[in-house]
Amino acid sequence: MKKVFLIHKIRYNFDNLMSKSSFAPIILLIISFALIVIFLAIVLFMGNLLPQNSSILGLNNGNYDFINALWITILRMLDGGVISEDPIETGFLAVMFLATISGIFMISILIAIVNSGLTQKITNLRKGKSFVVEYNHTVILGWSFQVFPIVSELVIANENQKNQCIAILAEKDKVEMEDEIKSKVPDTKTTRIVCRTGNPIDLHDLEIINPHQARSIIIIAPDTKDPDSIVIKTILAITNNPHRKPLPHKYHIVAEIRDPRNVPIAQIAGKDEVQLVVFDYLVSRITAQTCRQPGLSVVFTELLDFSGDEIYFQEEPRLIKKTFVEAMFSYETSTVIGLRKQNGEILLKPPINTIIEKGDQIIAIAEDDDKIILSNIKEFHIDHSAIRSAPKYIQPKPEATLIIGWNRRTPIIINELDKYVWPGSTITVISDDPEIEQKLFEECQNTVNNKLNFKIGDPTNRKTLDEVKVTRFDHVIVLSQAELTDVQSSDARTLSTLLHLRDIADSTGHTFSIVSEMLDDRNRELAEITHTDDFIVSVRLDSLMLSQISQNKELRIVFETLFSAGGPAIYIKPAEYYVELGRPVNFYTVIESARQQNQIAIGYKLAKTKKRYEGDGILAYGVIVNPPKSHEIFFNDGDKIIVLAEENSGTNH
Repeated sequence: MKKVFLIHKIRYNFDNLMSKSSFAPIILLIISFALIVIFLAIVLFMGNLLPQNSSILGLNNGNYDFINALWITILRMLDGGVISEDPIETGFLAVMFLATISGIFMISILIAIVNSGLTQKITNLRKGKSFVVEYNHTVILGWSFQVFPIVSELVIANENQKNQCIAILAEKDKVEMEDEIKSKVPDTKTTRIVCRTGNPIDLHDLEIINPHQARSIIIIAPDTKDPDSIVIKTILAITNNPHRKPLPHKYHIVAEIRDPRNVPIAQIAGKDEVQLVVFDYLVSRITAQTCRQPGLSVVFTELLDFSGDEIYFQEEPRLIKKTFVEAMFSYETSTVIGLRKQNGEILLKPPINTIIEKGDQIIAIAEDDDKIILSNIKEFHIDHSAIRSAPKYIQPKPEATLIIGWNRRTPIIINELDKYVWPGSTITVISDDPEIEQKLFEECQNTVNNKLNFKIGDPTNRKTLDEVKVTRFDHVIVLSQAELTDVQSSDARTLSTLLHLRDIADSTGHTFSIVSEMLDDRNRELAEITHTDDFIVSVRLDSLMLSQISQNKELRIVFETLFSAGGPAIYIKPAEYYVELGRPVNFYTVIESARQQNQIAIGYKLAKTKKRYEGDGILAYGVIVNPPKSHEIFFNDGDKIIVLAEENSGTNH
């Protein structure tokens, strides 16, 4: 056993002192400087080494004291250059030489300590560990490629507000996050982006982002094997934080859950402070609805993003005591679709004679919240002679749907489709994994209206598509292999399948709707050459939903209602069911015709004529949402009206 001497203890304590921070070495250096100055000043004073009658030193007739010696020593240690002007006296020069050497040594150490401290401070800043001094900001916890569309949408939402901030906390290098965001979202306009490195489920790291002062908190499911567990832990870290907001103040948390089975536990963790967006339910329901109504995903995207028309809540005192139908015709540039009652109840497409009371808010589709203005048009024209009605009964028929590919959302899509189609319909699934067949019949065993079929084969192989006889199907859904870690590889397989399908359609002349799921929105442009009827960019839709609910948590109820079967939902119906074709009508006339059928018209979809796609407000596939009501338009064969309606399961127009 090694014997410990005093020198070892001194070295040990010295090492501990020097390793604490830059402050300790500086204090030690100041003490050393002071001791050397005092020692040399004592030598000068006691040894009577100060030159006599030196004008340079400011001394005359030997009139000096210890303070003079102290001051001269300090000057020589701080500025050794003046030693050349000292009187040539051996003792004095020797002491000043020692002072100069000591000063050079001390200043060099000071510069090194300061440089090291600044370097360490800059390194810490680059690590993203400093506290975010923000108030009423939006916090994003977690990191995936969903961050970029969320940030883009929030930037647009903040355009009419000054000095807005988005703070991001994730287990990723701060500089890397900033560089990636800058490349994907180059113009952040009035919004500042602040990135910090840390684990969202770590209470200490969570404090860095200052969540207790945030306006809203968005929790993104990470790209890990079990993302929902991380999301649930993050919710608990916020709601059970010892530094949390004092009740009754509550957080506005929007969290993404991938697996619907984890929803109950997430709701227990967050209680009424969290709004959950169930990714699989959202994408599956939209896919099921869109495959039967091409263009519908464009309508959903328009309502979900901030760049066009979206859904707002607004109180209008001048509508008090008026009916809902009067409110519908009171706005030229906004479309009223529901009411938010004073007690918090959300009513989409309420009875037209519902009275608007004090404290009620209208729910409207508008370009922005400041664009929801009562119309100055006191009298608007409705062409009653142009109004037509839908056939009282349309004989429904069974439908054949082909699903190409498989991912974890496929069973939800199949079960959702079963709510819309007529009995006797069929669904055929193609996959290159033989184990999928068992999953298909286990997870979709309760289907009532659909008969299920399975075929093994490579969806990217033309031979597989020819063998299944694609032309006998009414609808085709191409799903991405979301389980692949490489998003681009998954989308490449989808594009390959789409090219084969379009070639089959062109060579046979067969017409069927093709709906494709894409993971990366940038690949949507590449897929335009396939002339696919519609695209579901699944990740983007999820990001848009998170962004919208972060601005208004009550929108979750609105969107859940729109995306679910059984309640008011969006339908695309032939224009001849509402107005006479080939004659000019304004949208007031369309709204009145839809009202007579207990529906709310919110827009229209033009037939595939390129010239008609030119103009303001026209989206992909000829979709126009919330058009100016007084503008006239000619509806032709193939044009559609977009309505909010309630329909029984199995009805197909």
